[in-house]
Amino acid sequence: MSTDTATNKTAAPKKRAWLRKTLVILVPILIFAFAFFGLFAMQAGKQKPEVQKRRDPTLAVMAVPAFRETVVLDVVVQGQTRPRTQVDMSPQVGGKIIYVSPQFVAGGQFSKGDTLLRLEQADYQVAVLRAEAAVARAEQVVVREKAEGQIAAEDWKDLGRGGAPSALTLRKPQLAEAEASLKSAQADLDNAKLQLGRTFIRAPFNGRISERFADIGQFVGPGTRLAQIFSTESVEVPLSINDADLTRLALPVSMSASDKTANLDVTLSAVIAGERREWAGKIVRTGGVFDPQTRTISAIAEVKDPFGKGMSKDGFPLPPGLFVEAEILGQTLEDAIVIPRDSLRPEDKVYVVDDKGEAQSRDAVVLDTNADRAVIASGVEPGELVIISPLEKSQISLKFKVLDANDPTKILIEPPKPDWMKEKEKGEKSAESEKKSEKKSFFGRRKKDDDSEKKKDVDKDNEKPAKKADAKVEGSKP
Repeated sequence: MSTDTATNKTAAPKKRAWLRKTLVILVPILIFAFAFFGLFAMQAGKQKPEVQKRRDPTLAVMAVPAFRETVVLDVVVQGQTRPRTQVDMSPQVGGKIIYVSPQFVAGGQFSKGDTLLRLEQADYQVAVLRAEAAVARAEQVVVREKAEGQIAAEDWKDLGRGGAPSALTLRKPQLAEAEASLKSAQADLDNAKLQLGRTFIRAPFNGRISERFADIGQFVGPGTRLAQIFSTESVEVPLSINDADLTRLALPVSMSASDKTANLDVTLSAVIAGERREWAGKIVRTGGVFDPQTRTISAIAEVKDPFGKGMSKDGFPLPPGLFVEAEILGQTLEDAIVIPRDSLRPEDKVYVVDDKGEAQSRDAVVLDTNADRAVIASGVEPGELVIISPLEKSQISLKFKVLDANDPTKILIEPPKPDWMKEKEKGEKSAESEKKSEKKSFFGRRKKDDDSEKKKDVDKDNEKPAKKADAKVEGSKP
């Protein structure tokens, strides 16, 4: 009993040690095996990424056809309105202002001859009375000298001295002096009346008051600035025209206001009260001298009666000091070639695309441009498609898919696909059809469709009877 017990106690640790060694060896092997099978399972279930097709290198661009049109060249410039006549009102005589017209205010409107101010007249009325008295005395002296001359002539005749009496005897020098004194007195009277009349300060033309500087009760002297007034008969706008604008307008450099045949129509516009207003005018003259700094010449546009008949259609006058935009109509070009302004590239290049989607760069002779269109003389034929999309010069060699700029959903030109792309697409389609006819096994290996397997089995079955028949035939031979 004791020997068996000892033997069992010795065998138990050895068994446990062997079991421990076995587990140490088997556990890593099992972990590796499970990892290996798990990796295969993941690969079998994982789908391969779909192969993306190479994109078609065709570039889509917007284009419009060039066309012929009768174009009126115009020039758009800016300027500031000013009155044709503007003066400072001043009195010619001195005195205290005793009357002010209700229209003598900033913005007041008046007509020619209206009395705007009146000065105190008492001193000038006294001067008139004195001048009238001096005239009366001078007239009395003239009458007396004439009478004395007649008496002297009669006395000479009565004395019978014979011969002709001298001028001094007939008092002719005295009479001439008296008549001269009368004229001087009469002139003094006219001057006194003139000074009296100048106490009425009247408007020299139809106009308005820009600013006033005097008021009732103020003493003013000759030349004192009373107000600044301007005429409402016409308003002018000096417009700076460069050499290119002169060509478009065919405007002479030395145009004068009397040259009525050369007057060009001009439309002035400005935003007033939140809306754009327009006024019609004409170019009446040019400055005749180029500005050495800007190399431009002034063309004077004029609007007649800007506060009356010359107002805008919605009844807005054209006041001085307003910044306006002027559109001047110039030459008329018959059957000119017109393209969008966006199609004109630097150095006057135009990209034209044909019916195959191939583009080429053309040199255009530009006659006129504005924000919307360009007028050219040559370089593009009417009906040819010009590209308006932003395009680099290096991209001109690509194939282009052309869309209508007015309706981008409309395709104007669809370029044909190259042969290499057709072959590639054909190969890709055949590869896709083969992939669809195959399935994946658990470990990622491909299996053929059941239909193909069944077909092969049927073929094998058909082959076996044929082989047996051949064997029988061979055995029956002698």
